[in-house]
Amino acid sequence: MTAPTPAEPGSRKPRVAVVFGGRSSEHGISCVTAGSVLAAIDRDKYDVVPVGIATDGRWVLEADEPAALAIRDNRLPAVDGGRAPVALLGGDGKADLVVAEPARVPQVLGEVDVVFPLLHGPWGEDGTIQGLLEMAGVRYVGSGVLASAVGMDKVYMKIAFQAAGLPVTPGIVISRREWEQDQAGAIARLTDLGFPCFAKPPRSGSSIGISRVDRVEQVADAMELALRYDAKVLVEVAMLGAREIECGVLGTVDADAETTRPGEVRAGGEHTFYDFEAKYLADQQTRIDIPADLPADVEQQVRAMALRAFEALSCEGLARVDFFLMPDGSLIINELNTMPGFTPTSMYPQMWAESGLTYPELVDRLITLALSRDTGLR
Repeated sequence: MTAPTPAEPGSRKPRVAVVFGGRSSEHGISCVTAGSVLAAIDRDKYDVVPVGIATDGRWVLEADEPAALAIRDNRLPAVDGGRAPVALLGGDGKADLVVAEPARVPQVLGEVDVVFPLLHGPWGEDGTIQGLLEMAGVRYVGSGVLASAVGMDKVYMKIAFQAAGLPVTPGIVISRREWEQDQAGAIARLTDLGFPCFAKPPRSGSSIGISRVDRVEQVADAMELALRYDAKVLVEVAMLGAREIECGVLGTVDADAETTRPGEVRAGGEHTFYDFEAKYLADQQTRIDIPADLPADVEQQVRAMALRAFEALSCEGLARVDFFLMPDGSLIINELNTMPGFTPTSMYPQMWAESGLTYPELVDRLITLALSRDTGLR
């Protein structure tokens, strides 16, 4: 493929490297997200370079073809690992993209001003790529290393929220070692927690690896599924009768972050909870209400708690905070996502659209926020 033409220093537009794919089980969803962002970025304002990370970890210069990154016939797209390898080289206060094809002289594409990391799950959303970008001295969209890492691990996220005085779902953690060495003890602890409950890999996303467990006979299968994706399993009490409410946050902790009007998700059809198929593959089985039908005081409380959760993890850029609204009117935080689903039909962009910010405007705001911040401690 033909690489983007390097621009002369001082005469070019800000260069945005859109990085997507990755090694996690959410590789395909990351590609879908990237297709939406690539289609929305203002090309008159920014020079855009698509960078794909294949499932084996190779970085490649991807084609700038957003339509090729869409879900087709319920099949997710993937990064083509056979494309030209690309590297990000940092030094002297700047970072350059370099294409290095076999038997060819490496080609320097030029300095990268900001990276838009659209990676979901481990090896991307969890602080790893944020640490790499910090070391390279390049600005990036979204939360820093600590917030990304804590936001990826639901176990430590709950600890941080509890320390900030925020209510969380009751649960326990079962390690792979405990499961392999003392299944009876692990099942007893889970049974004491109570049924129904949910078993999930705490460092995964897109509802991959989650099972609803209604009786003890289902425990083993649920544990084995979750352990395919993580070395520990978070088991949480099912919030019976709860409504699933979500709220978007945009901004930084050292400025006035903004919140959306909350939305509500209602899993329908054969889906007993908002699982992977209900999120991405179901056909009209999941209902989304934006804004959610909430009393004014409850909506105000949701938005205030979303900001507190954002601040508790020291988030930056964007986050989606998910709540359970219980039958008695109380609110419990389920989780915070530092890189939420980001296609135009995902909850986070839809909530901002309802609040008056279109998808292209949202993409631009995030890039602008990233360009205004330095790397390093802040």
